[in-house]
Amino acid sequence: MVSEEQLHITVPSLFRCPISLDVMKSPVSLCTGVTYDRSSIQRWLESGHQTCPATNQPLPSTDFVPNLTLHRLIHLWIQSSSARLPDSLAPPPASTSSLSEIHALTEQIAAETSRGRRCGALRKVAEFASYRKENRRFLAGSDGFAEAIVKVLRRGGGSESEIEVLELAVRVLESILMENGVKQRLSRLLLRSDGGNCLSSFVSVLRSGRLASKIWAVRILESIAVDNESKRSIAETKDVLAESIRLLVAETDKSLRDAVLSFLIKLTARSMKAQLVQLGLVPILSGFISDQDSPGPTVESALRLTQMVSTVAEGRQAISEDAKLGASLVGKLMKVSRTATEDAVAVLWSMCCVHRDARVKERVARSNGMTKILLVMQSEEDAGVRKMCGDLVKVLRSGCNTVDSGLVSYETRTTHIRHC
Repeated sequence: MVSEEQLHITVPSLFRCPISLDVMKSPVSLCTGVTYDRSSIQRWLESGHQTCPATNQPLPSTDFVPNLTLHRLIHLWIQSSSARLPDSLAPPPASTSSLSEIHALTEQIAAETSRGRRCGALRKVAEFASYRKENRRFLAGSDGFAEAIVKVLRRGGGSESEIEVLELAVRVLESILMENGVKQRLSRLLLRSDGGNCLSSFVSVLRSGRLASKIWAVRILESIAVDNESKRSIAETKDVLAESIRLLVAETDKSLRDAVLSFLIKLTARSMKAQLVQLGLVPILSGFISDQDSPGPTVESALRLTQMVSTVAEGRQAISEDAKLGASLVGKLMKVSRTATEDAVAVLWSMCCVHRDARVKERVARSNGMTKILLVMQSEEDAGVRKMCGDLVKVLRSGCNTVDSGLVSYETRTTHIRHC
């Protein structure tokens, strides 16, 4: 990095990335309001961190948005200081790529060229896309560009020599994913009736790719699940769901785990829920919910998925057979967000009140469930959730003595609830 003394100028602190301390080339802002250079914060998040580096605040969302105002200010400052700035602070050559150069790279990517040439072209496009939002918008709007990348994936190939090509293709697609209309367009291209090889390529990346590539692949899969038909196409493709479940067990990276959970939440059809249960999802969710070290976003996604699978018989059977899940659900009441608490209440209500599962009912009672449910009912604003809590109190009271349920110590403070 070039020092201020060498430049004989003062770099405004606002223009420096808090991580690299370099002048930002592509400033993006987290939900905490702090702005970083895109490449620096991407490396931070992809390494598994779930906090804002500058403030150490937990991140409820790892999404970031371009800070276009700051980008323009930096650009104006660089232009006004160009006579004194080194080349390292100037926009990279890729930012000035012409339309003809992008078309040439697109043709090279789509052509039946050698793996090395395809990798080279894909890498140049990926670097071009990483520089700034305008470049990504340019790529997304270029005729035939998305089709060329999809053609690479359609060729497939799970061999070690081809994985790098597939990873680069996935990286490029993920970079333009948020541009207008791209998700719907990719959904049509990747899920065409003759497009099975595309999803097979995603499976290869999930199985053998690098960590960042796996995260990109999962994000694309979630994004192209735009309707029931696309969700079925994804779920019915061999090994997509199985590989996703395997990642939850085999990988410890928080970003990848949360990306997979978010993707699975998107698949809501009954047949998909049953398939996820058969693949062993419920014990995995139980582990996330009961683990005291699980981050809040992971727990809340696990609660949402548990609520979803509790709506099918296979899911209820798995919940009933899990020895710790009932107590873990009680333990999370009011310790997570309101929405997640409601998910936990819905599962308990379904198991104990609607389907009268004796095993879950007993575990809830033994874990001081009565007290926790009364607390939720007292604080809850939603009438439907209060009704579920009331039903749970009645069911638990009818099957447990008041000492075991914890009701004796709580009754004197909740006389207004006792008549529910």
